[in-house]
Amino acid sequence: MKNILKKISYFLLFAFIVLQFFRPEKNNAKIASLTAINTKFTVPATVDSILKTSCYDCHSNYTAYPWYSNIQPVASWLSNHVNEGKGELNFDEFAAYSPRRQYRKFEEISKEIEEDEMPLNSYTIIHGDAKLTKEQKSILYNWVSAMRDTMKAQYPIDSLERKKKV
Repeated sequence: MKNILKKISYFLLFAFIVLQFFRPEKNNAKIASLTAINTKFTVPATVDSILKTSCYDCHSNYTAYPWYSNIQPVASWLSNHVNEGKGELNFDEFAAYSPRRQYRKFEEISKEIEEDEMPLNSYTIIHGDAKLTKEQKSILYNWVSAMRDTMKAQYPIDSLERKKKV
């Protein structure tokens, strides 16, 4: 029995070492995006600071990786998590979204703030500074509401909202 456990341990160690040679590509854009949200919408410094601290690691083209992101399988898990986040909302590609999608994303941000869904608890455990205070939530919520109102003034409402099925 001891011999089998020893062989299993050696195999797992070997597999762990081999796994370190296979790393996912990191989310580190080299240049600023020409389609970032601030190229189309006014983003006050306070809002920009909140977004950078609490949102951009998963919702932009640049992620500030912690030291443990260099260890597999954590690196793959983080890469998958970031890619999913960017697939839902990418602030560096926001200006390239259609007006309808931009409007919908602003609505979704409001909902996420109201329901305390973002940032994820799994993220704020390690990144305590990313947890939103009531004041930060209010700042973001008010900014998002203002951006939706700005869009309503620029576009016909039926071009921004999906028609509700009867």
